[in-house]
Amino acid sequence: MTIKPHGPFPTTRQLAWHAMPYYGFIHFTVNTFTDREWGYGDESPEIFNPEQLDCRQWARAASEGGMGGLILTAKHHDGFCLWPSAHTAHSVKNSPWRNGKGDVVREFIDACGEYGLKAGLYLSPWDRNHSEYGREAYLDYYRHQLEELLTEYGSLFEIWFDGANGGDGYYGGACESRKIDATTYYRFPELWEIVRQHQPEACMLSDAGPDVRWCGNELGFLPVTSWMKIRGEGYYPGVTPEPDGRDRLGSGDSDGDVWLGTEVDVSIRPGWFWHETEEPRSLEELQNIYLCSVERGGNLLLNLAPDNRGLVPEADVVRLLELKRFIDRCKADDIATEATISADSILGDSFAPQNLIDGNQKTCWAAAEGESRAVITVEFSEKRRISAVRLEEMIEYGQRVERFSILVRSGWGQMSEVAIGTTIGPRRVIRFAAIEATRVEIVIEKSQANPILRRVGIHQSN
Repeated sequence: MTIKPHGPFPTTRQLAWHAMPYYGFIHFTVNTFTDREWGYGDESPEIFNPEQLDCRQWARAASEGGMGGLILTAKHHDGFCLWPSAHTAHSVKNSPWRNGKGDVVREFIDACGEYGLKAGLYLSPWDRNHSEYGREAYLDYYRHQLEELLTEYGSLFEIWFDGANGGDGYYGGACESRKIDATTYYRFPELWEIVRQHQPEACMLSDAGPDVRWCGNELGFLPVTSWMKIRGEGYYPGVTPEPDGRDRLGSGDSDGDVWLGTEVDVSIRPGWFWHETEEPRSLEELQNIYLCSVERGGNLLLNLAPDNRGLVPEADVVRLLELKRFIDRCKADDIATEATISADSILGDSFAPQNLIDGNQKTCWAAAEGESRAVITVEFSEKRRISAVRLEEMIEYGQRVERFSILVRSGWGQMSEVAIGTTIGPRRVIRFAAIEATRVEIVIEKSQANPILRRVGIHQSN
């Protein structure tokens, strides 16, 4: 039997993105030396001189911290370019760093490759330095820069398009405010085609995708109901439809017509750029961020801010390693493979419930066609102390489940409900107070089409 997708479903590049739920951001530019978050655009390249800059240290910290990739701010709103762009003098080639011969983007890409990390780049559409920003000539400039980054640095996994659009700036000495129509000025569909031409496997992020959407906040969380599909009409980079467009970026829509996975971006420190007076967030706060992003189906993009030496501060590296140990514990002690698993509805022999615990990402369980409710039962031969259930839909066929519950039998008595949930999507981890269990029932209460799951995990409490 074959399964037909329900609603929108992810492309191959989106599936690869979903499979890497934790990676890092690097915010580093002239702001690192001016103590600003947004540079005005009048900063001299002379101030950029990170004498100990070591992109390998960034990559090593990310790799040892469990991240799968890094995204670098190749150009932020201040317009300063971290590579020697042929189209502007406002770049590292006119800084004292490496005697004007350096290329941060090149060193970053090479370091990611050395440490097995995927690399991505962020090229801010807003440029507070360029004299032609807000006019037609700037569009050619931006496209030339985009093409430089897409063609000269190898394979990229994500391209970031920021939503900050226009306002006051230096603009070549004009020192004025310039407004643009964010829905039309940049001609984003044309920019997206340039990315598709040169980096066909790269996912692009903005409020409107076209591959990945922003979560709508910089606090580090997704709502408990998180659809990876959304009604796309009215969304543009930096523009959301009224009145609830910003909230829907996080929750998505149960009747969404486009598949856009959700990226949760948050910084390890209060600011995105390094500030000497700031410290990294507490481990407890970062743990909660992980639980409210990755375990709700999103991808976590955690920002690191190298200091004015050009190094990720030691305290931040330590915090990354502490978070890595927590993440490892969250994924450890899955004892579902030690149990007997069954389901009250099966599409056919190829979609048996045993597929849920076989460790194969290409197999799945599916309920019979037309079923909107089903029960998966996991039974242990003896009491096991558990505190979490992990569920994953086979999102290749769309996101379907709207509501589910978790029931547990402690000892040999009656079943009792320990948790309820709504969406599942790429992953959903339900945590509850530790309980001695001999039987766990995952009840799919409501599904838009016959439910299809890739994995069930039962996590033992330590």
